[in-house]
Amino acid sequence: MGAPREQFGSRLGFILAAAGSAVGIGNMVGFPVAATKNGGGAFLLMYAIFVAFVCLPVMLAEMSVGRASRKDPLGAYNDLSGGQRHWKIAGWLATITPFMIAIFYLVLTVWIFGYLVQCILGNLDVLADPSTFGIFINGYELFYYMIGVLIIVYMILQGGVKQGIEKAAKLMMPTLFVMLIGLVIFVLTLDNAFEGVKYYLIPDFTKIDAAVVSAALSQAFFSLSLGMGIMLTYGSYLDKHADVPGSAKLVGLMDTAVAFIAGLLILPAVFSFNPNTNTESLSDSSVGMIFTFLPKIFLALQATIGYTGASIVASLFFLLVFFAAITSLVSIFEVPVSALMEDKGYSRKKSLAILGGLLVVMSIAAATSFGISTFFTEFLSYAGQTKSVFDVIIDVFYDTILPFNGLLVCLFVIYRWKKSNLNTELDLGSPKFANSWFERYVNFSLGTFIPVILFLVFINTVALKYFGQALIG
Repeated sequence: MGAPREQFGSRLGFILAAAGSAVGIGNMVGFPVAATKNGGGAFLLMYAIFVAFVCLPVMLAEMSVGRASRKDPLGAYNDLSGGQRHWKIAGWLATITPFMIAIFYLVLTVWIFGYLVQCILGNLDVLADPSTFGIFINGYELFYYMIGVLIIVYMILQGGVKQGIEKAAKLMMPTLFVMLIGLVIFVLTLDNAFEGVKYYLIPDFTKIDAAVVSAALSQAFFSLSLGMGIMLTYGSYLDKHADVPGSAKLVGLMDTAVAFIAGLLILPAVFSFNPNTNTESLSDSSVGMIFTFLPKIFLALQATIGYTGASIVASLFFLLVFFAAITSLVSIFEVPVSALMEDKGYSRKKSLAILGGLLVVMSIAAATSFGISTFFTEFLSYAGQTKSVFDVIIDVFYDTILPFNGLLVCLFVIYRWKKSNLNTELDLGSPKFANSWFERYVNFSLGTFIPVILFLVFINTVALKYFGQALIG
């Protein structure tokens, strides 16, 4: 038997923790990059459609399965399916996926932590140099930063749900949101910034193709922590009086708001610092773009508040982005930790030690796959491209498995667990949900077009990523 199931101390604590899971690198880094390289407004439109009409029902499905079972994904699929073996495979997928995503997430968090430290040391001008990022990610001092991040994550997870995850989220999330809005206001005062606003907000419908649709869905799933077992695991920590539909709406709204504002920060900055930006060239944008443009934004502040003032603002911002990244990393890693505690009866400390050791080893392989290690940098080749360990993890688990896990959740809830059980669970704590148009939409969408969309995107992603041929579009 595992330890008694922990619970969140309040609804606000759950919402902020779930939003803290959702709001992180996916919003601050992934979303602006994806919007930049996938047509700006075209990507934003598809992203908004997926969040509202696909992701929200899937989030409700995950939360309800978690609360009904009071288990991690592995235990939830096993218990609610009556021990059917093929559904246990779905549970394993939902447990392994977050662990693998935690690997590349840790690497990105280490980069953010490194930039935070350098800002504090007064090296903002160095960070604003476009060549710095490439040098930084191939330097061995990266591993010192990794040790620091791992210690912080361990301390929060060791504190558990209420004392660790919930307390951290209550402090970090509101502060990040306020600072983001302040920075957006500043960026919009820069020359040529509104060219970026137009690119970001006015969709060019000719840019909407299979690749953009796939990118928008993957980003929406990743940003909202769907398909990773996080919302299922967090749902298992909710009491029976919690308003799951209302909480899910707020989590989705907060996450989308932060992603939107982050895009409104980065896209105008791209056009401001590069007035001759060719929108076609933006398709080559990468994660490194964020680590180049953010320091430039802060360095531009020195004209009004001086270099020291700009460095202080940059330090505060990277601190908050680091906090957002940490809350997400903690949430992601909590899924396999919870599974080990529940299914093996291990203590939290023992589970953290086992999985933490594996995470460190595999994260080192990913962190050295940008040039430090030739073996890990040129790890595999497919679809005519050489892929690093970091690339493979993103292609397999982020782009491919996340939507597939969402598909399995839909099929499980509607065709194995049944709509009646889903509705009963969601009605608890939310009497207004019962027989509402929202309940009817959730039931209809999960049983019809959402699985079809997820399946089509899945097979198209497989064809595109691994064979270089799109089946759709």
